[in-house]
Amino acid sequence: MADFKLEAPFEPTGDQPQAVDKIVEGLNSGLDHQTLLGVTGSGKTFTMANVIEAYQKPALVISHNKTLAAQLASEYKQFFPESSVEYYVSYYDYYQPEAYVPSKDMYIEKEADINAEIERLRHSATGALRSRKDVIVVASVSCIYGVGDPSEYDHFRMYLEKNSRVDRRQLLERLVSMQYERNDMEVKPGVFRVRGDVVEVYPAAAQNSVRIELNGDVVDRISVIHGVTSRRLYDMDWFELYPARHHIAREENILRALPLIEQEMEERVEWFKQQDKPVEADRLRRRTLYDMEMLRATGTCQGVENYSRLIEGRDEGEKPYTLLDYFPKDFLMIIDESHMTIPQVRGMFHGDLSRKQNLVDFGFRLPSAFDNRPLKFNEFEMYMRHVVYTSATPGPYERKKSKQIVEQLLRPTGLLDPEVTVMPVVGQVDHLLGEIHKTTGQGDRVLVTTLTKKTAEMLSEYLVEAGIKARYLHSDIGTVERIEIIRQLRQGKFDVLVGINLLREGLDLPEVGLVAILDADKEGFLRTDWALIQTMGRASRNANGRVILYGDHTSAAMKSAIDETNRRRKYQKKYNEEQGITPRTIKKDIRDIAEGIMREEVSVQTKLPDFDPFEVDELTDYIVDMEEQMKEAARNLEFERAAKLRDEIARLRKRIEGMQQ
Repeated sequence: MADFKLEAPFEPTGDQPQAVDKIVEGLNSGLDHQTLLGVTGSGKTFTMANVIEAYQKPALVISHNKTLAAQLASEYKQFFPESSVEYYVSYYDYYQPEAYVPSKDMYIEKEADINAEIERLRHSATGALRSRKDVIVVASVSCIYGVGDPSEYDHFRMYLEKNSRVDRRQLLERLVSMQYERNDMEVKPGVFRVRGDVVEVYPAAAQNSVRIELNGDVVDRISVIHGVTSRRLYDMDWFELYPARHHIAREENILRALPLIEQEMEERVEWFKQQDKPVEADRLRRRTLYDMEMLRATGTCQGVENYSRLIEGRDEGEKPYTLLDYFPKDFLMIIDESHMTIPQVRGMFHGDLSRKQNLVDFGFRLPSAFDNRPLKFNEFEMYMRHVVYTSATPGPYERKKSKQIVEQLLRPTGLLDPEVTVMPVVGQVDHLLGEIHKTTGQGDRVLVTTLTKKTAEMLSEYLVEAGIKARYLHSDIGTVERIEIIRQLRQGKFDVLVGINLLREGLDLPEVGLVAILDADKEGFLRTDWALIQTMGRASRNANGRVILYGDHTSAAMKSAIDETNRRRKYQKKYNEEQGITPRTIKKDIRDIAEGIMREEVSVQTKLPDFDPFEVDELTDYIVDMEEQMKEAARNLEFERAAKLRDEIARLRKRIEGMQQ
């Protein structure tokens, strides 16, 4: 098996080498929890890439945000072009989980509008983990949701070799048992078609299909066929095929589970009758009997994951199988922006439980559906054997658990943490106007953060009336428009962006020379010390970067943030003077989010259809980012808004298909 081989046009600099050495030494000595406290722009991803190369174990990188996950996956792919860098996030275009709203007597069936490309990437991740060693999976917190028993997944994988003997009928039966569907009209992931002695399979994890040509009972030829043009790309001596679905089970396991499902159904129906709830009893019986018949006939059903505990033979309350079970026990876990990701992981179980409670209480699901769930936090901790938290502002959990906190305060570009100034609230807008003119006169942009949407809108309007090119940005702005606003800021189409909390971690805006934080002394979620440090960090990628905090007094959070920023700045300045380094602004291409994730699996000699790859990348950026909005809308029962977002994604996907044809 291949090893991790890091490729980069530069070497670790500043305090990156000592950070790599300390973390690797900690891993080798058995430290289970470590923290990389790296300032914004210090190259934490590059540091962890060096750690992965030195440690030589499969790695899971967890991010709290899908867009950030895409950006991380793109960066790791550049560092490890010969390794398997995978992207694993929730695959629904339309985030409408099965739910019941008692107040409206409204049942919402699970929407089966799946993003085929993201589903392919999920299968690619699990397949890579079961077949090779040099794997990095960048995932959102969806990695802690149930995904099926990996031993069953392994059982159904099929190995086929050229010149081997295989019975055609058995081959087709094997494909059906692996949940591949026969479709002679359309070839897409998860289907196969048959033309005489030619069987063409579209693996769930691939962009291209595999054509198997038989000569009697002998495999005569195995070829990879381009998914769009149907051209033969190259021949293979062998190939390995994994199941089309993650929730898959052997026939004997399903037959064993059916009596258990029926028994639980009868007990629950009787309970509903005793509670004088005949509607719920009848509903549960009809739905369950239908699912049982589908399981018996096809091996699956709609919502089969809700029966996973019984099919897999798990005990009541036992944790489900997740992506983490596909890794070997000694894998490396990297939790990116841990101060945000850890609380999100902690909250997943309770959010899922509240939704399922109504489904069970009103006869839509059996109580065993509760065990189709994300991991509880204490269950998640069982996998945290070799963990590195990365953050500029580690939270209390990481600080308490870490046996070693490694600081990375220097930036490869020599940039310092921004200089911080505190100004009074009285006359803050007039003062801000002067600072905006000073900053834009240098060719830099400005970010202004407020506490409310209304304030952001009003301030933006005031700045426009004062002759400044300004826009506002908050959660009411559509996803596509939001991304475009940020692009236009970087492109210089306007100079000032007024926002709320959307300007913290994850936005790389090297053009920003000034960050102004209004009402900085109003302590709360958006004005904690770590939130202030993250927001101020948006100015740390520019040599002229500075921060102004407006407040009537210096709050405890402000003092803590200022003291920490000044400590880092002093250390950075001293190092620059000793090394003779002149800080320089980061240069970053505007089209780089998610670039490289949706890769083409074709040979380098193949001529692709003519289309603009940059426009495709932009549309892909939009689709990846819009998913977060859809999930939030569905969670808040804003289904009309979610449906509009779903339709917009469908339109964009058709546009991409049109450009690639």
